[in-house]
Amino acid sequence: MKTLRGERVSIRPATEADVKSLVALLAEPAVARWWGTGYDAERVRHDHLEDPRSETFTIEVDGQVAGLVLVSEENDPEYRHAALDISLSTAFQGRGLGREALRVVIDHLVRDRGHHRFTIDPDVENEPAIRCYAAVGFRPVGVMRSYSHVADGPWRDGLLMDLLADELP
Repeated sequence: MKTLRGERVSIRPATEADVKSLVALLAEPAVARWWGTGYDAERVRHDHLEDPRSETFTIEVDGQVAGLVLVSEENDPEYRHAALDISLSTAFQGRGLGREALRVVIDHLVRDRGHHRFTIDPDVENEPAIRCYAAVGFRPVGVMRSYSHVADGPWRDGLLMDLLADELP
């Protein structure tokens, strides 16, 4: 895949060269709160470079790794859709870069891969993420009770949100 470009972000497939930056990103307290702890180079490689069920894209801003977008595609024609997840380094949060990155990836998935429906599932307490996703056009579908679990923490509820390509603003 070629590099995708937005106004301020570039999106490209994650590579071995990104591992150190992604380990640092996932270790940031504001990120680890939602993604969990224990991301070392081996886990990042396993979860983001080698997992055949998903594809990780690196978000760059001004040549710096700013975050990641995770895409999981359901290609069964009866249920076709793409599930997304995103994380931005604390230094890049609150500037609309997450919205832009999601929009760039969604546009690519519609145009180049034929997807029409997208889901995303933030923790119900992650209000900044929920606001970001709503600004992109995602709508709440329902709460998934005891949906996610991070080490040494309780089970947490997730908010299932979806977006149809023809609803993009």
